[in-house]
Amino acid sequence: MLRLMIAALAGGLFGAGLLISGMTDPAKVRGFLDVFGTWDPTLAFVMGGAILPMAIAWRVAARRKRAVTGHDLPNPPQGPVDGRLIAGSAMFGAGWGLAGLCPGPAMASLGFGGPAFVTFFVAMVTGMAVFKAWDGRR
Repeated sequence: MLRLMIAALAGGLFGAGLLISGMTDPAKVRGFLDVFGTWDPTLAFVMGGAILPMAIAWRVAARRKRAVTGHDLPNPPQGPVDGRLIAGSAMFGAGWGLAGLCPGPAMASLGFGGPAFVTFFVAMVTGMAVFKAWDGRR
């Protein structure tokens, strides 16, 4: 139960941060990607604000055996940089640049964003399901 409460609190804090920072607005993301036009550096500050606490969290977690909830902590990702990772990253980036949304802001926008956000979310989940089915056959 404690684990679910912490997850709900963390998810709510993450969603609130996305809303407050404006990252649920696709125009903000497209403004960041428009480096030769009216560039908006806001997203760089949001990313920087996320990288620092995560770097500290990985350092603290490396010294611990278990989480506060008593569960084992996952190891940091150490997989190889291969064609599959590069292709997936490129597809994520292309979709992010075209739509101005990625999974976190898309979920945070579901309650207020209107039909366009719901359509994006359904397409995103469908794409994940299709990939999982396709990858399972390989």
